[in-house]
Amino acid sequence: MSSKMSCKTVEELQPIADALLKTFPNERIFTLQGELGAGKTTFIKAICKQLHVMDATNSPSFAIVNEYNTSDGTKLYHFDFYRLKKLEEVYDIGYEEYFYSGNYCFIEWPELVADILPESYVEIKIEWNLIDDTRNFFFEKR
Repeated sequence: MSSKMSCKTVEELQPIADALLKTFPNERIFTLQGELGAGKTTFIKAICKQLHVMDATNSPSFAIVNEYNTSDGTKLYHFDFYRLKKLEEVYDIGYEEYFYSGNYCFIEWPELVADILPESYVEIKIEWNLIDDTRNFFFEKR
């Protein structure tokens, strides 16, 4: 199953985040691909809002992973592998405990860890059209 949605403003992200979660209600692993500045972290913030995350959300660029708590007491994990130098860094943080926890995991720059991604996940591609400043979101279950 795949789908496409578009937006021009940050405010338009909430319906897209809602649609993503409703389209894939049983999935917990989501990868996000897109060039720098495409809006990956901003979209994850919109998803976190939909999931009632109580913590401040920001990019885990230097920490690799941020853990957030939702209002119902569950955890959500946000990974940013942009600064990853070698795959061993992911082993060092114990990625299996996160990926196979049953909690939501949102992974930026997944191509850097493609060999260790779970068998099933939802791929989110964000294409930024600079001409009209539109972001196109493509969702596909893998």
